[in-house]
Formats: sequence, structure tokens, C-alpha cells
Amino acid sequence: MSVHVVTGAGPVGSTVAQQLAEAGEQVRLLTRSGSGPVHPLVDRRRVDVSRPDELAEAVEGAVAVHHCIHGSAYDARVWRAELPRAERAVLEAAGRVGAVVVFPESLYSYGEVDGTITESMPRTATTGKLGVRTELLAQRDASPTPTVSVAASDFYGPLVRNAHAGERMVPTVLAGRTMRVLGSPDQPHSFTYVPDLAAAMVTAASREDLWNSFLHAPTAPPVTQRQLVAMVAEAGGVPAPKVSSIPVSVVGAAGLVSRLMKEMAETGYMFARPFVLDSSASEERLGLAPTPLADGLARTVAWWRAEERRQDAGRAA
Repeated sequence: MSVHVVTGAGPVGSTVAQQLAEAGEQVRLLTRSGSGPVHPLVDRRRVDVSRPDELAEAVEGAVAVHHCIHGSAYDARVWRAELPRAERAVLEAAGRVGAVVVFPESLYSYGEVDGTITESMPRTATTGKLGVRTELLAQRDASPTPTVSVAASDFYGPLVRNAHAGERMVPTVLAGRTMRVLGSPDQPHSFTYVPDLAAAMVTAASREDLWNSFLHAPTAPPVTQRQLVAMVAEAGGVPAPKVSSIPVSVVGAAGLVSRLMKEMAETGYMFARPFVLDSSASEERLGLAPTPLADGLARTVAWWRAEERRQDAGRAA
């Protein structure tokens, strides 16, 4: 049994911890609150990973660190203030014990691209949140600690709430309400199933031949947002609702008075035109394949309905 450290208990960190524990690995799950999935092999600890003194003991004896924390706000200023410092602390702590650090990564550093996104494309974006991700990748490359970055497109799946295909979409579709999507409802877009991302991270940590590389998480062929809404409805056994759009230009105009809208508009290009991730090369290296979208959505809808039942039971108690 090996010791794996997981930082953060969001959808990625929790899923990584669950997959490791179910495979019989010992997991130390580090969060400020001590939260996370309950499992006999998951040791949930209250640790601020940006503090080297707290982190040193937590990573002792680990073979891998899966660094899954995110910024406290969706804001480039917050990311630049929080994320590089936390990553430096993790890289240094892991390096002292000889552990690899595996990062879930976004596609932001590619910037606005024309055509399908492949691993061979330059990752040189410079502005806003996109530039922060580029800087983080450079910091990892400069570290003597081995790292793997596994990039995913927009998330969906169990545990995923704060995402375009999360709480904004699934409960809305199941309730039969009009679904308003950002940008065009009819441009192809890639969506990554979080358990597939977690599986890629776990595999990458276990294989030294994949260390110090940038991989794409196995991701199913793209669909339009309109198609995704229809597939969610089919998975839930309900009629597909009406789909309307929120133009990116409207979000950009709102950004003149709202910092959050400004930050959302920065990545609006992903939904205004085709945004397609090709993961085939990484799938071959990892020996993994993506979950078919229909299967992933069936599990996602089942999770949301279980959550609704749990909340109803809590309100009734």
C-alpha cells in the first residue's frame, strides 16, 4: 500500500481520493476544513497547503501528491496571489520526499486557438487568468520535482456543481425549465468527465515514463450545447427543454460594471465558436479511453437525483 496525498476536496480531488482508496491505496486528503469523501483508507486532515510548516508532515512518506486546489475566487488577481505560492510549497515539499506532483489543468494556457486543440500546440497565453495558467506551467517546468499536468475541458459528472454542465444545467433540464447557455448553442464543444480526468491523474502518477509531461485527459467527441442539453434530458427521461443563448457580447458589456462578468467574458471565446479537445495521443500514452458521453451523463443525472432526495430528506427531518 502506497501513500498518496491529495490536496483539495472539490470534484477532482474527491474523485481522485475515491479512486485511489477503492484501488487499495492509502490517501491523505488535505483541506482547510477537513472535508472530503468518507472511506477507511482516506485520512482527512486539516492542512493549509500554502503553509510549508503544515505541509511537510502531511507529505512525509508519500509517493505522489495530487494537487487539486483552486483559487478562492474566479478572478485573475486572486489566482495570481494564491496559486503560485501554494504550488511552490507543494513542489518543494514533494521534492524533499521524492514524490511526483500531478496537477489537473485547464486549456486556458493555449489561449484563443483556431482548430482542434492538441498537445503539440504552444501554451503561451499571456493575459488574465489564461496568463496565470501559463505562468504556473512554467513554474512546474522549472522545478526539479517531477510533475505531470493533465488538462481537461469543461467538467461534467458526479460532484460537479460550479461548471457550465453542472448546477446551471442539469437541475434546470431535469425540471423542464428553459436552458440559457453561454455563447452559441450550436458550436461543437468538448466536455471532460471528471472520473476520466481522475483516472488519468492516478495512472500518470504511477508511471515514471509519463512524468514531466503535459497530457490531455481522455475526452469524448465534442457535442454542441444544444445536443448536450438533449442528452441530459434523455438520461433523465424528461422532454428536452427549450434552449436559448446568452451572447458573449452581453457578458462582456456586463463586465464593465461586474468583475465576475468581466472574468467570464475573458473565456467566452470557448463558447462562441468551436472549442474541441483532441485527447487521442494522450489516451494512447495512458492506455485509457474516455467514458461515452451518454454513459457519463446517465451517472451524472443519477447523482443529481440522489442529491435532491438527500436534500429533501434533510428538509423533512
